[in-house]
Amino acid sequence: MTSPADKPNAFSKIAFLASSKTEAQNKLKYLISRYGNHDAGDADVIVALGGDGFLLSTLHKHMPLVRRGLPIFGMNQGTIGFLMNEYNEEDLITRLNKAKPSIIHPLCMSVEGIGGKFEALALNEVALLRQTRQTAHIRITIDGKARLPRLIADGIMVATPAGSTAYNLSAHGPVIPLGADILALTPISAFRPRRWRGALLPSSAVVEFDIIDPAKRPVSATADDKEIRGVTHVKVKNALDISMTLLFDEGRELSEKILTEQFIH
Repeated sequence: MTSPADKPNAFSKIAFLASSKTEAQNKLKYLISRYGNHDAGDADVIVALGGDGFLLSTLHKHMPLVRRGLPIFGMNQGTIGFLMNEYNEEDLITRLNKAKPSIIHPLCMSVEGIGGKFEALALNEVALLRQTRQTAHIRITIDGKARLPRLIADGIMVATPAGSTAYNLSAHGPVIPLGADILALTPISAFRPRRWRGALLPSSAVVEFDIIDPAKRPVSATADDKEIRGVTHVKVKNALDISMTLLFDEGRELSEKILTEQFIH
């Protein structure tokens, strides 16, 4: 399927979606009255009003359409809005047609645990976190080779370039330029090895985590907003066969935002 983002002046049918916040709902009503509204399945583009969390949930909710090329343009009605554009009601059709696409490949998380086997996609990161006061003990394997027999920490994550400025950065992980074929492997409050700051991995890497003594030290695994508790084994790999298209205003592309983030003190 050819994405509407590949065609000039392609965005005329918009599917407006908004978070539950009162202000976002009020903006939604106004935009629909001004520009009309279409079901996502019939639209050229989704315009999402909310914060980063709402944008991620919109991507997951409409994943079949997104995978077929339907782009999403976020307008910030949240707190941070790193993945969003500024809110502006004026000349939206022209703005959409001038917007620049950023192509994102998500992570695929495969989980085994007390509840069975599960899979989920993550645009930002896959994070493993301890569930109790006990620290997590985790064995780390990369491409079939054990690299760290036992990490003792609050947890660990694998972050994409798009997600490297989110939870990963808060955990002192590196900011990764968009388009770099790299994933960040970042520990969360590591106790042993105390000075291990994580690793940079090729985007083709398959990362596996085995939970040591999961009955005593239970661990949850989260892919963006989907959490699975009581995991025993987690595999993470880049889903290079899946492409998601986010649209950004000229001069405020996601690649520029990520680059800028490295110079903010």
